[in-house]
Amino acid sequence: MCRHVRRGIVAAALLAASLVAPAIARDYAIGDLAILAPWSRATPPAAKVGAGYLSIANRGMAADRLVAAQSPMAGRVEIHEMRMDAGIMRMRELAQGLSLPPGGQVDLKPGGYHLMLMDLKAPLREGVAVPVTLVFERAGRIDVEFQVAPVAARPPGHGGHGHGHGAPPPSTPAHRH
Repeated sequence: MCRHVRRGIVAAALLAASLVAPAIARDYAIGDLAILAPWSRATPPAAKVGAGYLSIANRGMAADRLVAAQSPMAGRVEIHEMRMDAGIMRMRELAQGLSLPPGGQVDLKPGGYHLMLMDLKAPLREGVAVPVTLVFERAGRIDVEFQVAPVAARPPGHGGHGHGHGAPPPSTPAHRH
């Protein structure tokens, strides 16, 4: 294979890898809950909102609920849902929080459930960790870090790269409430 062809293949692979949510996002646990691969996308300099994504697996026998989130990077953090309503994609705050059924996993991802970081105090920059405190009805509070990926990043497990942290394995359907 020609040297310049190999370089092109390597460059394309690096570009594709940069468009997937960071693999270095770490997992967390509190009580029966596993918080998997929290991440966010970089925002433009003047943006006042950003979004946070993660998966939450409830490995216990009792339901729990994500009731709030806070971050020093944002004036407030809201739990949101996007869904189709009469052919129109709508986003709304889940004022009662997000249900986490026992033995289930809920994925917060683009186009579905997610956290909205409102009134950003500074842009979210690629490669920077965003501190967020998640508050659960039963499990309590846990401090996590959302790894900031490039603006065009896709959720783990998309683009033919197999499943990754934060995405359920192909044999496990995501549970949505």
